[in-house]
Amino acid sequence: MELLELMKHRRAIRRFDERQIEEEALQQILEAGLYAPSAGGRQGVLFAVCQDRAVNERLGKIKRANSKPKMATATAYVSKQQPSIADDPNLKNAFYNAPTVITFFAPKNFLFAGEDCACAAENMMLMADSLGVGSCYIGQGWTAFADPYGQEILKKWEICTDYFAVMQLLLGYPKGGDDHPTSKPRRDGRILRF
Repeated sequence: MELLELMKHRRAIRRFDERQIEEEALQQILEAGLYAPSAGGRQGVLFAVCQDRAVNERLGKIKRANSKPKMATATAYVSKQQPSIADDPNLKNAFYNAPTVITFFAPKNFLFAGEDCACAAENMMLMADSLGVGSCYIGQGWTAFADPYGQEILKKWEICTDYFAVMQLLLGYPKGGDDHPTSKPRRDGRILRF
């Protein structure tokens, strides 16, 4: 797929098949993240890959409990095709049962920590889509670790205390195979030229 076509095809996936993604695909996705731009070339983002379903489910539920999204209305919503936790209060796992969850950790006191994570996530989402793997970027990563269990996991993973969880990237094969969300038309007036 040409790069622009790949960008047009990529969509957030919130319904995942139970099977785990293949190791070769995971390695390519991670490599794409390692080659993302980073401010000053610091390469400070850490990628904590968790494929333990029990851990992911529990952290996803903690994150959901600690997330207080404004709930959707008839005219303001995230997705009609694949509801988010803001759209459907019955969704109790903020990780949508994805088989692989990558938490992006970055230095707490670095000015561009969030931007570095976002660049890496975009590279990884594009690579995932090119391999037939679905992905979904989930912000406010720290909310998954905001209880004693989350703190225990951080210690188990040996995450330095001067790093914080910026976001999570969910990976898995889309449930239903080819059931890919459709593209929304691009809104006019977003490019300003002077």
